[in-house]
Amino acid sequence: MLKIRPYADLLHVFEERRVRANDREYNEKFQYAVFSSLLILQSNCIMTSKYNIITFLPVNLFEQFQEVANTYFLFLLILQLIPQISSLSWFTTIVPLALVLSITAVKDATDDYFRHKSDNQVNNRQSQVLIRGSLQNEKWMNVRVGDIIKLENNQFVAADLLLLSSTEPHGLCYIETAELDGETNMKVRQSVSVTSELGDPNNLASFDGEVVCEPPNNKLDRFSGTLYWREKKYSLTNQNMLLRGCVLRNTEACYGLVIFAGPDTKLMQNSGRTKFKRTSIDRLMNTLVLWIFGFLVCMGMILAVGNAGWEKEVGSLFQSYLAWDTPVNNFLFSAFLSFWSYVIILNTVVPISLYVSVEVIRLGHSYFINWDQQMFCSQCNTAAEARTTTLNEELGQVEYIFSDKTGTLTQNIMTFNKCSINGQSYGKDTHNTCACSRDRMYVLDFSLFNPLADPDFCFYDDKLLESVKVGDSCTHEFFRLLSLCHTVMSEEKSEGELVYKAQSPDEGALVTAARNFGFVFRSRTPGTITTTEMGRTVTYSLLAILDFNNIRKRMSVIVRNPEGRIRLYCKGADTVLLERLHPFKNHQTTLLNEYAADGLRTLALAYRDLSEDEWEAWSESHRFADKATDCREDRLAAAYEEVEQNMMLLGATAIEDKLQEGVPETIAVLSLANIKIWVLTGDKQETAVNIGYSCKMLTDDMTEVFIISGHTVQSVRQELRSVWLCAHCTRLYTVGSRINAKLQMTGGQKLRNVSDMEAEFVSTACACKAVICCRVTPLQKAQVVELIKKRKKAVTLAIGDGANDISMIKSAHIGVGISGQEGIQAVLASDYSFSQFRFLQRLLLVHGRWSYLRMCRFLCYFFYKNFAFTMVHFWFGFFCGFSAQTVYDQYFITLFNIVYTSLPVLAMGIFDQDVPDHRSLEYPKLYEPGQLNLLFNKREFFICIAQGIYTSVVLFFVPYAVLSNATQSNGVPLADYQTFAVTTATALVIVVSVQIVLDTGFWTVFNHVFVWGSLGSYFIIMFALHSQTLFRIFPNQFHFVGSSLLPFLSHMCTSKSNTAILLSRYHSANTDLFSSIIYILFCNENLFCESKN
Repeated sequence: MLKIRPYADLLHVFEERRVRANDREYNEKFQYAVFSSLLILQSNCIMTSKYNIITFLPVNLFEQFQEVANTYFLFLLILQLIPQISSLSWFTTIVPLALVLSITAVKDATDDYFRHKSDNQVNNRQSQVLIRGSLQNEKWMNVRVGDIIKLENNQFVAADLLLLSSTEPHGLCYIETAELDGETNMKVRQSVSVTSELGDPNNLASFDGEVVCEPPNNKLDRFSGTLYWREKKYSLTNQNMLLRGCVLRNTEACYGLVIFAGPDTKLMQNSGRTKFKRTSIDRLMNTLVLWIFGFLVCMGMILAVGNAGWEKEVGSLFQSYLAWDTPVNNFLFSAFLSFWSYVIILNTVVPISLYVSVEVIRLGHSYFINWDQQMFCSQCNTAAEARTTTLNEELGQVEYIFSDKTGTLTQNIMTFNKCSINGQSYGKDTHNTCACSRDRMYVLDFSLFNPLADPDFCFYDDKLLESVKVGDSCTHEFFRLLSLCHTVMSEEKSEGELVYKAQSPDEGALVTAARNFGFVFRSRTPGTITTTEMGRTVTYSLLAILDFNNIRKRMSVIVRNPEGRIRLYCKGADTVLLERLHPFKNHQTTLLNEYAADGLRTLALAYRDLSEDEWEAWSESHRFADKATDCREDRLAAAYEEVEQNMMLLGATAIEDKLQEGVPETIAVLSLANIKIWVLTGDKQETAVNIGYSCKMLTDDMTEVFIISGHTVQSVRQELRSVWLCAHCTRLYTVGSRINAKLQMTGGQKLRNVSDMEAEFVSTACACKAVICCRVTPLQKAQVVELIKKRKKAVTLAIGDGANDISMIKSAHIGVGISGQEGIQAVLASDYSFSQFRFLQRLLLVHGRWSYLRMCRFLCYFFYKNFAFTMVHFWFGFFCGFSAQTVYDQYFITLFNIVYTSLPVLAMGIFDQDVPDHRSLEYPKLYEPGQLNLLFNKREFFICIAQGIYTSVVLFFVPYAVLSNATQSNGVPLADYQTFAVTTATALVIVVSVQIVLDTGFWTVFNHVFVWGSLGSYFIIMFALHSQTLFRIFPNQFHFVGSSLLPFLSHMCTSKSNTAILLSRYHSANTDLFSSIIYILFCNENLFCESKN
């Protein structure tokens, strides 16, 4: 049912949301789930489509006429409908305009049809809704806010639900969030304890709790609300929510209360449009079109002035038998009308077909990327995808690449490589060992020691296993921490066959390591964690989980062991963990630096014992913060900070993340193409430097690596200046840490916003061959990209694989997403996507370079042929009394750009190439013309139009010179207006066809068919249009053909004159045959007239 809601009643919706269970009448007062554009209540219905049958035509036309070009040609069409102005029939403009609008409308309609189809499929899914005490099947679109829904295993969640109860113990349920964030690992959700026992429909039917929560938003990982029931209130978090798009897994059934429905769900809130990006060629074309329009106005003014002079000095002599058309009454008004007439005639310097052709070419280039088998990854069955069609030629102009490290340069497949326990390092160096040497190393066999060990786990140092076997307390505590401090889910498919579902590869690697060394994580409940420690089953009471986030960079758990001892276990980045410890030994940090220098990802591990009093006091403050309705997250962060102090360092882990295949070779090739590569990573400085050497960004022949690591404005500025001084005498390679537009330094302390620091940083960094920024946050990645865009005016490309790279991807001119281990959020935000970093060189050096080359050649030729075509009218104006008479007939003008010359230039723009793809990769220097913008710029544009103007001069004056004095053997003049028009038109078509033959560098079957087919179609259509048959059928439309003209023409051929005059006036479509024929009397007694031939 559709309801219109007053705008004033909507204001409260944006402040908070109130939902009462099982009370539709109460909830409908607020009229939630409204499409803001229509203010119409739509329950849980989603509508991603833009049109319906009624609105399609007006809305689509309105959108299309937002384009300046379409509006301009509509204005010309209106001018052509005025008889006193137009010397061309209206169809010369309406045919191409209608064709363009129709093609775009069909494309939009097709896209919207599939959106309608998808919407209907989703809206008609079935769901079980609790209505009046019984479960009834309802379509998703009929679900309302406040309804209670039953979900069964493997079902999609219909709306954003508050989990009320589950068939699993303690109100737990497991979900998969692949459609939300691309992560396939299961996540656990838990109902509020007070509702977890309401598992029966009868109990749920009497549930009348009220939820007060935040308004709809797009934050997938955050929810804040309060449940009021039975005069008590309960705090709600994201852990209590099931979001639309999730799938229920490994849970028989659960019940949920609808909080957000339809467009208010977080899935729909995140489906907003991405930022529209334009290429540098687009921006240049906009400028050039304005220049061309100015040139068009100037030509119109020149010819209008000429018309005024001609009418005053010559035309006035013929008023007695060739009077001015109504309402022209003086030469000035005649000149005014002549100006607009020439605006119409000369508008083809920028034809509407240009914009359509550009879009067709870009679409073709996008398909070539999608179809490229050399960018297809067989391991993950993923092909490259061009997610936009507007940026292809920009791929051929990239100067700066900003890359994430983990998952982009590396595989994001973690292996437990080394560890440090109580100052003792364990693990062999496999990072820099060749494959054959690694195979000869002794791999520990855990099967005899631990029947639950993972057979795929590899470790090469038996000293650590011996330390576990002899019962070293520090070693046991180290692995106990790894088995308890995590959010991994365990699934035991059969006895002893464990499968871990981790939210990050790091966690999975650490829990697997603990498993193999005898501390096996078995299962968890909301209040317990069960492990097997050295063959003995132990169950810990889980008192609290202190979540990980990008700000804290650590996570902790507080557990009580069977003996009653309470202990906090914490793992996190060494930069935040070490400053929260008791005094510790320096050799621990030395080992951390050594691991980082090997390119390993490090985590520090620590613990703290809590007394019962300390736990009770902190638990009370944590409970107070958790129930807070305002500033809840800040209060929780403060509570976490309070307890995570005075910890004891246990050791550190070192995880190896190997480089992807072909990364060093790709970076080397891109560097030869003069593309500067910056790596922006959150890892430690030592790790970043080591990865830089591994992927050949940094090489041994670099004499120095400059590290900017100051902690104050003055120190950073001094380091930058010292590096800059060295730039004059040596090549520079810089590794910066935490540097962005505001210069965030190592340790996370923000420097003041110094205006002149940006220029110093950019000038220094851009003088370097490679730059690595480490310890950067997602926001800082985007700031670095924006800084280079602003200061260098260069084309930038950002590539990443995780959600933390989205800001950087959206900020760059071109965003590339890697479909890897961290979900598909980066892919969804990107312009192009593929599965391996090595495909980037083919995307840029082959597809990007070809796209830029093809688009530049297309534009150069297009402007050339249209200036050659249009400028003939300009020269003819000086010989026709500036009367706005056209040289060509109106059918030729209509068909020139949409039939005679459209397909050959499209074929060149889609298929042309200068060298094969393997040559583009072998010679990366071929990429540089695009970076320097050499193939299409203002200079090249003026060369093209100069060539077009020169061609128009030859096309007009050569036939004129040849035909003006030519006569037949019987003395009858050879040429007339029609002969001259056909001769010029034929020469034009042949010349532009020959020109494109010369410009085409790579011939395909399509090029041959389109070029020779278009040329042949011209002659076929020309003979058809000048046939006797068409004249007999449509005598008013084909004035120059037919025997009825011959007596009059024979009489005119006997005339002689010594004065050059034009017996022509403005004529409309309904004028008779006599007034519509143009006769030109040239100097030297030349008369163009119709002959019997």
